[in-house]
This record gives sequence, structure tokens and C-alpha cells, in this order.
Amino acid sequence: MQKSKKSWVMLLAAAMLITLLSGCGGSGNKNGQGSAAGESSTASTVSKEGFPIVPEPITLTMMAPDVGLQNWENMAVLQEMEKLTNIRFEFKNAPKDSFETKKNLVFASGDYPDVFYAAGLTPAEQMNYGEQGILIPLEDLIEEYAPNFKKVLDENPNVRKSITAPDGHIYSLPVVEFNQPWYRNPLWYNGDFLKALNIDKLPETTEELYTYLKRVKEEDPNGNGVADEIPLSSTNNLRDIRTWLLGAFGIYEEEIYVDDADVVHYTPMEEGYKGYLAFLNRLWNEDLLDHESFIQTAEQKKAKAQNNQVALFSDWHAYMTLGGEPSTDDPMFAPVKSEMVDKPVIAMNRGITTGAFAISNSNPAPEASMRWVDYIYSYDGALMFNKGPEGILWEYTDKANLVKQYLPVPGGGDREDYRATITPNYGIPAPTISFDDIYKGLKTDFETWVDIESKTKLLDQGARIPFPTLFLTPEQQTEVTTLSSDLTTYVRQMEAKFVTGAESLDNWDSYVQTVKKMGGDRMQEIYQEAYNTWKSN
Repeated sequence: MQKSKKSWVMLLAAAMLITLLSGCGGSGNKNGQGSAAGESSTASTVSKEGFPIVPEPITLTMMAPDVGLQNWENMAVLQEMEKLTNIRFEFKNAPKDSFETKKNLVFASGDYPDVFYAAGLTPAEQMNYGEQGILIPLEDLIEEYAPNFKKVLDENPNVRKSITAPDGHIYSLPVVEFNQPWYRNPLWYNGDFLKALNIDKLPETTEELYTYLKRVKEEDPNGNGVADEIPLSSTNNLRDIRTWLLGAFGIYEEEIYVDDADVVHYTPMEEGYKGYLAFLNRLWNEDLLDHESFIQTAEQKKAKAQNNQVALFSDWHAYMTLGGEPSTDDPMFAPVKSEMVDKPVIAMNRGITTGAFAISNSNPAPEASMRWVDYIYSYDGALMFNKGPEGILWEYTDKANLVKQYLPVPGGGDREDYRATITPNYGIPAPTISFDDIYKGLKTDFETWVDIESKTKLLDQGARIPFPTLFLTPEQQTEVTTLSSDLTTYVRQMEAKFVTGAESLDNWDSYVQTVKKMGGDRMQEIYQEAYNTWKSN
């Protein structure tokens, strides 16, 4: 009786797994062709330039995360791509919030989509599924069928280095965005508070920043007669401000960074990190750092800001926290320096995110798939996937010089909300490249001001990438994953204790010894080895 019950449970579990996977797998043989690590039988019909890509329509499957605002088959960009290329996709999407789970199930199933789009394939996943033959190598396809992306690689050697696995193969195409310098969302000052306190020069040192935050606390800049101002507010265990304040103590990144002498550092053991903790503890003790920063949500922080209480905070743009319309009155934070450094160090966005597009071994037309995605790395393709086809949200006013203007949003409403219904490149790590020319004529005065703020406060001050995008070997990745599990938990717990005073910084040496015993030194060694390999590649 017990054995029969066990068999029934196993049968039911298998049936549930098949049901879960049914929405994502691809047949792999829709056109009568087999796996595609070598040359497919459609290769001879694939045009290496111009459109359509194939003379007769073909159908492939695509797995991608979905933000849930529009069915992909109804998106104008993807409809236009089908007309242009003769390649139709069946979209096997999963909700963005549960995509990782669905992706893991699909890889476990043995029944794969033909392409993975915006799947966020980690270096470890690329190595694992690439070495198993599930994801096919792309370098030969790039050479023969991807002139636009090949140009990107030729002009940017670091992109090739960053997307090439230790076995020498390229298993995915990346997101390439060199025109966005922010490592994370910047910090922004509440401009109303600056005016109320007659601040005409932003703080340049940690001491000047402390003095400003102290004045916010004591001088009632919101003018309501109540001491309800919050000088600095954060969320997500301080992650949204950590990057910008670590730089005051010579630290580029919260975990791993490489200095100007090519020496790799593990931040939680650094003296600069101790200086950062001491500064935040000082702010905490004097109620200058929001005491709910470790537990509040972004929405709770915004509610305080929109009640005109918060002086300094992080967001994509200031008005997104403060409310109201975009304004040039709320300046971007200018990185400050402490007594530990001659100038602040500033982390810059890597500009390369791997894992955005991959082709599985079930794909009957890998050459056509490569030509399809290669269009996105051209100016015309990047423009269409970013802004939609011409005539919907924009039009050329001077095509020879690539100048454009926005059109009224069909039916009214928010332009970004509407854009999300016509292109898949919204809120997901989709394969793309940014060209300055895409935005020619389309930038508002506010957006131009933000560009100037970024240039003067970050780029002109020596911002650089703290650590390159690179692969670890399978052995290195396994060891890092094992070490990080306990190390990250311990480090974040101790950060909270040091900041709040639950643990005295007098115990710093003991803390460092514990970090080293847990593998901090080894983490540094592994990333030094990986960096040396990357640099010499």
C-alpha cells in the first residue's frame, strides 16, 4: 500500500513538472532540422546582408521575461521585425518575477526554446550550459553573420574579453551601454532644503557633508516648525548609498575592486571600509541617518520625501522620490573625500552585461537567429528597439543628420508606459547597444542637465570601472559561490551592527580575522587570478 502511494505521488509530481514546462520549451525541429552547433540546413538560404534574412518564412521559439504590459506578439517592434526578416517567433514568456525559476526548470527539462532573450544568463550558467552543449558557441556565427556586433567587438576589445568564457567560446551576446556612467542610482539633494539653508556650494568633504546634514536636523529647512527632517535616508540595507559614500574612503565597490596598480581588494577587510563604517555610525548616533534605513521599503522612503522630510537620498532621478515634475533644482550628489584620501574614488558603470541573448542546440536556424539579433546592434535596429518604429512615438525632422522629434502619445498618457507596449526592451536586460545618435533631438532640457551633472561630477572627476565584467573558471565559480554564501551574510550583519553601534569598531581586528577565516583572503586571491587572466587575454 505504501509503495503504491509513493508511485502515485511521483507520477503526480512528474505531471506537474510537464505542465510547468509546457509554456517554455521549443520543439527543436519545427522546420525539419536538427541541432545547430554545426551548420544548419537553412544556412545556405540565409542572406548575409540586407532583408529579408530568409526567403521563406520560418518560425522559431523565444523564451524571455515579461513585465506583463503587453503580449509580445502584439508589439509593433516585433511585428515589424517579422515583416523585415521573414522570421516569426513563438514567445514562450514567463513573468519577470518568476522568470529565474522558470528558466531553471527549462534547463532541467531538456526541452529548450530556440533562443533565450533578456534571460540574464549568468557567467556560471553560460559556462555550465555551454560546456554541456545546451547553449551553442557563437563566435563563428558572429564572424560570418553579425557584421554589426563584430564591429562592436573590433572597436571595443574589452567587450570581447568580457563575453569570452575561459574555454575560449562566446555563449551569449551582451547589453552594451557605454553612455550611462552611473554604477548605481545617484544620490540627490533636496533643492528646497539647500535654498532654505542658503547652501550655494555642495559639500566636498565628509566633514562638510556631516555639517550640512547636521544643519538639516537642527534648522528646520522644511519650515513646518517641527523637527521632523531626515538628513539621509536609505533602503535595502544601505546598498543604495553604499557605493557613493565608500568612495570617500578610497573604496570603489562594496565587495571586489581593483586599484590603479592592478591589485585586487576584498572590500570588507579594507581600512577604507572601516572608515566608511565609522562615518555612518557617527551619522546614526546623531540621528542624521534614518534609523529605518535597514528595514524600510522604497515606497516608505518616498512617502517621507514627498512629505518634504528627506534631504539626501538615492533614486534614478530626484523627482521620482520627491514627486512632482522633473526639476533641475535638485542637484546630483558630488562625491566627497575623507581625510583618508586625496580625492574621492568614483565607480563607473561597466557598460557590459553578459547573458542577454543565447542560442540553444535545438535551434534549426542559428545563422538566421544571429542575423536577426545582429540588427539590434546597428543604429537603425537599436533605435527601433529603444523607441519603437518611426511614426508611432517619434519621427525624423532631419533624417540626414539623424535629428528626431517626439510625436503625441496615441490616446494620451505617459510616453514610457506606452513605449512598454510596443517594444520588449522595457525593464529587462535585453540585447542592445546605446548610440548617442538615438537620442538626437529627443532629449529634454532636464535630460541634458542630467548628462551635464553626470559629466562634471563623475566623469570629469576620474570615474572608472571598479572591476571588469569577466568569467570565473568553473572551479573558481564553485569556490566563490561556496564562500560568498556565508561571507556575504556575515559581512552585512556586521555592517548593520557597526553602523548602529550594536558592535563597537574597537572589535574591528577581531572582525577582520573572522572574515579571513571565512575565506576573505581566498576571495581576493580568486578574483586576482581571474583579473590577471582577463587582463592578459
